[in-house]
Amino acid sequence: MSSLNDIAKELLAKFDAKNKAREEAFQACRAATRSCSAAIKSIHRCQLEEAEKFTSNANHILSKARELLKDHPDVRHAGFFDDAEVEYAEARNVYAIIVKHEILMPDEIGVDLINYLSALGDVTGELRRHVLDLIRSGKPQDGEFYLETMEEIFYLLMLFDYPEAVTRGLRRKSDLARSMIERTRGDLTNAIEMGRVEASLRRFEDKIKEPDFRSLGHEI
Repeated sequence: MSSLNDIAKELLAKFDAKNKAREEAFQACRAATRSCSAAIKSIHRCQLEEAEKFTSNANHILSKARELLKDHPDVRHAGFFDDAEVEYAEARNVYAIIVKHEILMPDEIGVDLINYLSALGDVTGELRRHVLDLIRSGKPQDGEFYLETMEEIFYLLMLFDYPEAVTRGLRRKSDLARSMIERTRGDLTNAIEMGRVEASLRRFEDKIKEPDFRSLGHEI
């Protein structure tokens, strides 16, 4: 029985270490997710320095979580770490697209490929939000670039037609992206056409307000 006690002590020590790593990594991933959410809000508010600070903080936290889980791949792939990586990749690409008009590659962000693709699906929602902000601020023409980027992302996601066990929900995000693209295209088209109509009405009003100098000269 003494040998069983030794086995129990050894196994319990390993499980204690695994559980400790999970708890610490889980809390770290929650903190990273909050930082990414704050970064995206800052981007939409044009608080770019704040956004950079939040994304840098999230990267630092995720690096710590990754180190904690390096000896526990089963916990690493339990889901919560992947979710945090998706949020981080989303924040990084939202910043890159809106601020720099470019899309970062997976190795530039430093996340797993499937998490990168999943994040791109979420990026389309943030780009739609940005387009709506541009419409409200009277700059719908500026939204055309972001609509085109949404379409490019959708076409990219559609290339990965693999089983659900491989892509982990990517098909659903592709379907959501298509829906948002259709709605955004309609909103943007209506806003641009409305702007043209309003511009035409203003020109017409300015024209009818102009004095008729010929008739004025005749009266004199």
